[in-house]
Amino acid sequence: METKLIPDERGYFGSFGGAFIPEMMQANVTELREQYEQIMASTEFKEEFEKLLSDYVGRPSPLYLATRLSEKYGANIYLKREDLNHTGSHKINNALGQIILAKKLGKKKIIAETGAGQHGVATATACALMGIECVVFMGEVDVARQAPNVGRMKMLGATVVPVSSGSKTLKDATNEAMRYWISNPFDTHYIIGSVVGPHPYPDMVARFQSVISEEIRKQLLKATGTEFPDRVIACVGGGSNASGAFFHFIKEEQVELIAAEAAGKGLDSGFTAAATFKGKSGILHGSKTLFMQTDDGQVVEPHSISAGLDYPGIGPALAHWFESGRVKYEAITDADALAAGKELCLLEGIIPAVESAHALAALDKIQVKSGETIVVNLSGRGDKDLETYLQSL
Repeated sequence: METKLIPDERGYFGSFGGAFIPEMMQANVTELREQYEQIMASTEFKEEFEKLLSDYVGRPSPLYLATRLSEKYGANIYLKREDLNHTGSHKINNALGQIILAKKLGKKKIIAETGAGQHGVATATACALMGIECVVFMGEVDVARQAPNVGRMKMLGATVVPVSSGSKTLKDATNEAMRYWISNPFDTHYIIGSVVGPHPYPDMVARFQSVISEEIRKQLLKATGTEFPDRVIACVGGGSNASGAFFHFIKEEQVELIAAEAAGKGLDSGFTAAATFKGKSGILHGSKTLFMQTDDGQVVEPHSISAGLDYPGIGPALAHWFESGRVKYEAITDADALAAGKELCLLEGIIPAVESAHALAALDKIQVKSGETIVVNLSGRGDKDLETYLQSL
């Protein structure tokens, strides 16, 4: 099967994608679909976006050779330090890109959903920078377990709306954000934080995050003489950091791409968020993709110790890359992730987000070869997860 990097004119990556939306959203999504590529390709947009990435975010983020971690595995393991970006994660790349786009479309208000709070903080930051009203929807469970990020969003002037429906996590926050957008379609832009939702969001978010793999190639070439590692590993919830880390390697078959999915308490425990292992094809949040569901198509509540990975599906591009075999998926339990996160603290003096710890844990699931080069995308910093780590000590 051919592996597609960008969608066709209908927004499909192979058999996944599309735009399954109600009538009230058609005008907004159509406007976005018809204009996003043209705006993103303009010199004016590129100059503003690249200047903010450099001067405001602090890009390029370092590519760090983790020497003690490398010694443990007998390989050369590099960490792509997205945790060192302004706001502490890769989410700021997409938030800035979309808010520039929203301004050019004449939008007056921004809404967003968030799980771990990293996307909410990034969006609130971008809105404060641009002087635009910001409303962030967040499940009540996540509001409680990610309190520091809730405080940051409020400090930045955003209104945080707790969501009490369903499992009170990311899925339900996304539902509420979409309902709000349907009721306020004309002056509002919805900054979706991951590569999910109706076309063009999966493609648009991946392009904003593709700066990650673009930098990895340049930095690795300078460090090692080749721009191609043997493997790239990234965690997957919806899949935004993985899409960014994989984007410029998808067509390079010699590079193995590995996605670490949140297995929660175990694949057969009934408490998991591993969509490729336990899911099947269906319609979720406006696109056709893989997600966990009952026989009659109802969403199965996901579970992960990581709020950012606590989502029942994956983006349509990632579903296609799974179907085509281009990306290999590993199931990482809560315990695996916590152990890997704590190990990185002790070996390298870096506290990773629990999301990123899932990617680190994948090193124990694969056969690491002596001397090979592996890049792990460290998508976020772990300050927000300190309570979770401390409870497991």
